[in-house]
Amino acid sequence: MGHRPPPHPSSDPGRRLLRLPSPGAVPVQLVTMPPRDHLRPTWRDASPARIAGALARSQQRPTGNWYVVAASRDLGSESPLGRTVAGADLVVWRTASGSVVAGPDTCPHLGASLCTGEILHGRVVCRWHGLALGPEGFPGWTPYVAYDDGVLVWVRLDAVGGENPSELPYLGARPPLGSAVDAVMTTVGRCEPEDVVANRLDPWHGAWLHPYSFSHLDVVDSDSDEEALVVDVTFRLSRRWGVPVRAVFTTPDRRTIAMHITDGEGAGSVVETHATPLGQGADGRPRTAVIEATVAYSARPGFVVASRLAGAARPLMRLAARRLWVDDLAYAERRYSVRTR
Repeated sequence: MGHRPPPHPSSDPGRRLLRLPSPGAVPVQLVTMPPRDHLRPTWRDASPARIAGALARSQQRPTGNWYVVAASRDLGSESPLGRTVAGADLVVWRTASGSVVAGPDTCPHLGASLCTGEILHGRVVCRWHGLALGPEGFPGWTPYVAYDDGVLVWVRLDAVGGENPSELPYLGARPPLGSAVDAVMTTVGRCEPEDVVANRLDPWHGAWLHPYSFSHLDVVDSDSDEEALVVDVTFRLSRRWGVPVRAVFTTPDRRTIAMHITDGEGAGSVVETHATPLGQGADGRPRTAVIEATVAYSARPGFVVASRLAGAARPLMRLAARRLWVDDLAYAERRYSVRTR
């Protein structure tokens, strides 16, 4: 695929890296969760103008017409996947060599859905009459450019995106995948991608909307700027114990928010939240897929051993992400309703 395009400045959180945790340090600390009536209000800090300004800047980021469509792990070489992006129906599959192929989910013969077919010898075969389609295309059927970054599968849709295409997606830094544990969670909301991004550009809601996961949240204005929000926050393990970290929020493209842990336990880890437009639902409201990839990493020697249990860890990681997005999608959907009244 050639060289990756240079990342947008906002996707370089390394410049804010403070320090890696000492391998011998104990990450869990006694950080008692404050009672609700003692929780500091953050509405003054969560300036609507500041959030709107950050969102406006994020919406100027290029995407290169790339859309996240699936987790890499979900795409096998035995059966194709059907996906919808901005009303366009796609079929996506993996060849025996591991490469990804994507194209319109419409057979050029009589219009059958290809995602209901099968994969034979690396080609998707229409179940109606056996027409086999591959990466070289067929009269009336042209494949799309696709990319597998090792965690997520992307498809470039130039007719849908309408931007200048880029060779590869705009990705921020990730830890080495061979030393990390990744998990991908997908859920769907009745809103537009910008509402999902706006939710993440409001970190001030964390301790109020997600008290089961976060406390002692503070946006570090002295280290934040127009390119990134720097946040100190404690991840809750219980009402008494937590793990304090520093996180940096950036927008690599206008449909993505990345949260990099730059200090504390898990420094180097990243949570990428990708918002993929699906199209309109039967109620006339837009649908957006929130595809969140968590790439967990630790410099601790014991993490290498723990990473071998990734198969057991991934469902728990997905469950934690889904729990947060129950509340965050309610936020995003409410935002869409208010702004479109």
